[in-house]
Formats: sequence, C-alpha cells, structure tokens
Amino acid sequence: MIPTEMLLLAYRSGIFPMADSREDPEIFWVEPRERATFPLENFRMSKSLRKTVRQDRFRVSCDTAFADVVGACAQPRPDHPESWISHRIAASYAALHDQGHAHSIECWDGETLVGGLYGVSFDRVFCGESMFSHANNASKVALAWLVAILRRAGFEVLDCQFMTDHLASLGAIEMSQQDYVQKIASAQGKPRMSIPEAYVSLVSGADGAGSAGAAAGADAVGVGAGASSPGNLIAQSLTQTS
Repeated sequence: MIPTEMLLLAYRSGIFPMADSREDPEIFWVEPRERATFPLENFRMSKSLRKTVRQDRFRVSCDTAFADVVGACAQPRPDHPESWISHRIAASYAALHDQGHAHSIECWDGETLVGGLYGVSFDRVFCGESMFSHANNASKVALAWLVAILRRAGFEVLDCQFMTDHLASLGAIEMSQQDYVQKIASAQGKPRMSIPEAYVSLVSGADGAGSAGAAAGADAVGVGAGASSPGNLIAQSLTQTS
C-alpha cells in the first residue's frame, strides 16, 4: 500500500499514481504536461442531463459504497481492457477514504449501484480519479452532483487529469501543468465544510452554515432526506451560473 502521507504529498505536487494492470504490484507516477480541470462555476449541463437530474432518476448518495465504486471503476472496459487501478492502488485509496481524504458519489437504481465516481480531496481541491456507468447518464449525474457539492463546500479546483471530448463538452478546460500546480497552491486552506457535510446540506436544503456535524449522518443519508426534490435543487444551483 502507498503511505497516505506520500499520496497526499504527490497530489499536492501535481502528480498521481497508476499501474499497468489490475494485478501489477508496481506503480508509476504520472505528471501530465497538460491538465484538464473543471471551472466549478461553468459546468455545462445539457438539456437532457438537466432533465435527468431534475427527475431524480437515480438515488444519489455520498461515501456509502466507496470500495464498490472503486471496484466498478477498475473493471475492464472495451476501450481499456487493462485497468490502471491495481489492487495496491485501490487499497491505498481505501486508506485515504478512511482518513477523510477520498470520497465517492454513488448513483443507485433501487438497491443496484449503477454509476458513480471517486477522487481525492485536500485543502479546497478535489482530484477526480475515475467514474463508471452501468445505466445511461449515471456517471454524468454523479458528476453534476459532485460539482454542486464542491461549490456548496467552497472548493476551488476540480481536477480531471486528462482531457477528453466528453469532459470538454461538459465545460472542462486544459492548462499547463505549471499553471495547475500554481492553481492548487492558491487553493490551500480549509473549505467551508467537508464534502459529506455539503452533500447533506444540499439534500436537506440547508443554507450550509447550519450543517456542522452533519457528516456524522452522511453515510446513512440518501436522496429524499428532507428535500422534496433534491435533483431539482441540484439542477437549479448549476443552472444559475452555467
């Protein structure tokens, strides 16, 4: 397992680990020349995605199935037969999760996990690692919720590592690695609230200031806990500036 202190230092330095396969015990450190990030105030929601979010088509939760999300992200895909998420890397992120520095957003159809994402958080930075979808738009819904959560929590940077056409269509932009490192350095400091607290705040419709301590109940809270339409709140919050 990669020591948590080493992992966090790597992320603060703008690098992250990968492996050549699921079973590979070795890792290598990646420092992209160009970095893809999401300006949190300019997330682009298509009409179809906005409709899906508003309809609460999926039950969305935070940090209730972290290991399951990582495991789903590590499964082979047609375009990626070998996963870079080795068992060693998965165990390392599980340790980060236990310390409150890694989080997952999950989408459920009934009791079935159909989509989600996970990533690493430090200061006011969230580094998205991977996402998966077993139902149409499930990963996009998870991403929309993540953006709303990070905005509510007072984060400044959402890193998505490598640019793709899909990410660009949602508003991601590319910058040099040097600019990225400067950007995360400027985002030092504690956010207004933790990611689980911001999730609970959004679901309950709270204004944020009164949600201190909400994280204690975040694991047990899902969509529908105190808000008539959490998805509608999410869609409205992202439509205001996007």
